[in-house]
Amino acid sequence: MARLRDFAARSVRPVLILAGLGVVAYLFYQVGPRAVWGSVQTLGWRLPIVLLFPTAAAVVLDTLGWRVLLPNHHIPLGVLLRARLAGEAVNLTTPTASVGGEPLKAYLLRPYVPITEALASVVVDKTTVVAGQTLLLGIGLFLAASVLPLGSPLMLAMAGLLVVEIVAVSGFVLVQTLGVFGGGGRALGRMGMGPAARYQEGLNALDHELRRFYRERRGCLLGSVLLHGIGWATGGFEIYLVLAFLGLAPSVVMALVIEAFGAAIKFASFMIPASLGALEGGHVAIFGALGLGGAMGLSYTLIRRLREAVWIALGLLWLASLRARPSLGEAEALDQAAATPPRIAPRPGESGGTSEPSLC
Repeated sequence: MARLRDFAARSVRPVLILAGLGVVAYLFYQVGPRAVWGSVQTLGWRLPIVLLFPTAAAVVLDTLGWRVLLPNHHIPLGVLLRARLAGEAVNLTTPTASVGGEPLKAYLLRPYVPITEALASVVVDKTTVVAGQTLLLGIGLFLAASVLPLGSPLMLAMAGLLVVEIVAVSGFVLVQTLGVFGGGGRALGRMGMGPAARYQEGLNALDHELRRFYRERRGCLLGSVLLHGIGWATGGFEIYLVLAFLGLAPSVVMALVIEAFGAAIKFASFMIPASLGALEGGHVAIFGALGLGGAMGLSYTLIRRLREAVWIALGLLWLASLRARPSLGEAEALDQAAATPPRIAPRPGESGGTSEPSLC
């Protein structure tokens, strides 16, 4: 029985990938590969602009959304940017439901932030990322009311997803404040599968840090949600550029609606690696409902996939460069130490912050 469960668990990812590839192949067959490829070729020399600039703005905004959660630590923006790129590359290339790279982000901050607080920050940041996307979906639905009938299937589906996202974010916050990590360790202990005592202490400390975030840093949380919401909205700028470069006459409202609805589909399909198939089908439906045609939706998704590959490669290149370093971020930490007074190491279970008051 155990072997059967292990086989089923290992088979889930390949099955989902094959199903996604099947959906993509079917869509290409229905829409016509010539129409899709023709749209990509039309971009020509402008393709690098689409691949780099909107996403660069989104990465910076998302990194700032993470940084505001750690106001008492002086972390170079470059360190946070590289940690975020590496973590997101792992999220998109491993079968971990888009969360496998989060511990890596915390690990890369070790020279600057105690590991417990760093882990808590990535958990909270993941929550504010989803909250920012929920905010964008709410705005997108409001804007879509001016271009789509309220009773259309697309509007009803997105309204349902908005409700699901609000419930999900509320649930994320609730379990974090109730002590999900320490409680989970204790529950496993009662079943004879619990962690060792020292690991249980670490889980309890992580719960303490999470409660502290939601109790003492509400201003930071709001700022993080807003920055991530703006970061999500930069995807609308990418869509606007693609449509404009292809000779269409897009509007800002239409571009934001497409991005908001596309991001909602990505949220709903988070268990599928890279949302393969779901994102392609979703964009075909969204572009078709807005009168832009399914071929344009599939063309945009292909461009988006190419952009994801470029930024994944950047993150993986940074990860590969770490192998040649004796200590992650050591040189930068030494430079920082030369310019700032030394800090007393925190005791286990303490917050690990500096003596400065919180800026939130």
